Formats: sequence, structure tokens, C-alpha cells
Amino acid sequence: MGAMLMEYARQFKVDKFVAIGTICAYPKFTPVPFKEEDLWNGYPEETNAPYGLAKKMMLVQSQAYRAQYGFNSIFLLPLNLYGPRDNFDSRSSHVIPALIKKFMEAIEKGKDEVVVWGTGKPTRGFLYVEDAAEGILLATEKYNKSEPVNLGSDLEISIKDLAELIGRFTGFKGKINWDSSKPDGQPRRRLDTTLAEREFGFKARMDFEEDLKRIIKWYRNKDQK
Repeated sequence: MGAMLMEYARQFKVDKFVAIGTICAYPKFTPVPFKEEDLWNGYPEETNAPYGLAKKMMLVQSQAYRAQYGFNSIFLLPLNLYGPRDNFDSRSSHVIPALIKKFMEAIEKGKDEVVVWGTGKPTRGFLYVEDAAEGILLATEKYNKSEPVNLGSDLEISIKDLAELIGRFTGFKGKINWDSSKPDGQPRRRLDTTLAEREFGFKARMDFEEDLKRIIKWYRNKDQK
């Protein structure tokens, strides 16, 4: 899909193409914090590899099109996004909306236990959706190079601490049990965001705990008219 969009953009002489990659493109054991120059130094974490590799091919295409056609295409690597109006479908949601839904449903049904996948030991970074939008706009306006750029924050929090935080903010009083038979995914994730700040002046302004409270409030009120 990405390859087709970029090719049609080239054919129709689009002035600039902003390709959105993924942090899942990084190797499984990337040194922390993740730097852009480490992107090709290993295979992505297995459960995310097909997605990460497909996205990374857009970077190859972007660089090839710039070299061959002079096509102005840039490539951004955003952290996991979160915010109101996220995907809360339990079959496909990412960790923050999935946990919010689990805890809220446990409260509604009077359950005293929530089961969470994995061991809780892996760490993740997150980028609030409004920060992501600002970063993409700044890059669109100011960045015109082939090198990929991380788009994120310097946050790193364990899944265990994240689950406990969301449990507390939702008002869940029960127990969190960890299903270690399920995969943990990549061991650690935290981005080096130096390049984005230097090249186009982006620095995330997120307040993680306040943002989580805002999303939980939105989720509580989303079905009210």
C-alpha cells in the first residue's frame, strides 16, 4: 500500500511525500535509546517483524526515489501513539487502550482480577497524539532529507508500572495477574529524539499521567450523548 501511494504521488508530481514508519522497524535488541543509525543493525522483534519490515521498505523506496527522480520524500519513525479516540477493540488495540478497556470492564462487571499478557518487565515509550501531529507538521514544513527521523519522547515505562498506573487512574481495586505464557515482545523501547529537535525543532510536550487521565475520562464519556 505504501509503495503504491508513493509511486502515484511521484507520477502526479506531489511536491512532498511524508512516509510514516514505525518503531517496530528497529532490531529486537537495539541499544537504548534507539538511534536512527541503528535501524539496519538486526532483525525486528519476531511478532512485529512483518509489519516493521514492510514499513522499512518505504524508507528504501523513499531514498531510491530521491536519488533517481529527485522526489522529495521523508521518513518518520513514531513511537506508539496514544490519545482519545484510540482503537479500543480488544482484538487489535495497542497496550494503553487495551489496558484501559480491561480495567474499565472489570470495574463494570465487579471483577476482582485483571489478567495482562506477558511478565510486565518490558519497557515502552509513548507519544501523545497531539504531539505526534505537531511533529509531523514540523517535519513536513522544515525537513527535506533522506535520513529517517525518530518522532517521539524520552519516556520509558515498564508494562507493569503502566498497568498499575492505569489501574489506579480507573479506580480498579482488584489484583493484576500476569500471563507469562503470552509473549513480552521487544525487551525495551526508548527513542533518541535528538535529530528531530535539531532538524525541525520538535520536542514532545506530553504530561504522561495527565494524558492518561484525559483518555480515561474520554473513554468513560464516549457513549454519552
